[in-house]
Amino acid sequence: MNIDLNCDAGESYGIYTLGADREIMPYVTSVNVACAYHAGDPRVMDATVALAASQGVAVGAHPGYPDRVGFGRRAMALTPAEIETDVLYQIGALAAFCRAHSVPLVHVKAHGALYNTAAVDRAVAAALARGIARWDGGLVMVGLANSMAMAEAAAAAGLSYAREAFADRTYNPDGTLQSRHIPGSLIVHPAQAAAQAVAIARGYVVAHDGTSVALAAETICLHGDNPAALANARAVREALSDAGVAVRRLATPP
Repeated sequence: MNIDLNCDAGESYGIYTLGADREIMPYVTSVNVACAYHAGDPRVMDATVALAASQGVAVGAHPGYPDRVGFGRRAMALTPAEIETDVLYQIGALAAFCRAHSVPLVHVKAHGALYNTAAVDRAVAAALARGIARWDGGLVMVGLANSMAMAEAAAAAGLSYAREAFADRTYNPDGTLQSRHIPGSLIVHPAQAAAQAVAIARGYVVAHDGTSVALAAETICLHGDNPAALANARAVREALSDAGVAVRRLATPP
């Protein structure tokens, strides 16, 4: 069994520090770098790509809605054309830093409300995929494992699609993520996150009601802004190793 382990990163801004990027980086194989819309800024983007390059970690863009105050986790009524060009703009910004540090941009994973909306809204998913493809059709689009909307949009745009599951989020019985507004939606106990990661690698996840939900995933996410991010990362990496799961970067399309 092989799986990628990714983490959202580069979400600090100016004098404000969020997440433990430097400490978590040795435990993951890919990072999704904020592109200065929902979080991050040019200095943070530069430093995060440099850090990933020094650790041999694959770099992906993490575009979101233009919503700093809400950290990109509030739905916004953008048109498909606005979503497409906003995504293209953010990818281009991060790609400049990848080029400066001589590392490839491997994937794109939408952030927060943009990700969650694209998972169920075909028009939003299509706009997201078009924005990615307009930059580089060789990029991997990362999306929710059980989302037909995202998988179909990626295929229509000619993109490779990597199905993603979450070690530190609680699931609903239909395979969607439980709302962050509900207590317990964020997993802050390392042993629980580790057990969920191993289950994901084996093809299922247990929902909040005890239902076993089948899913197939090529990559597992850990959130860098989780208070238990570092402890979760250590526990997940160790548990995957103990379960015989090889943690490897996403395969770059030929």
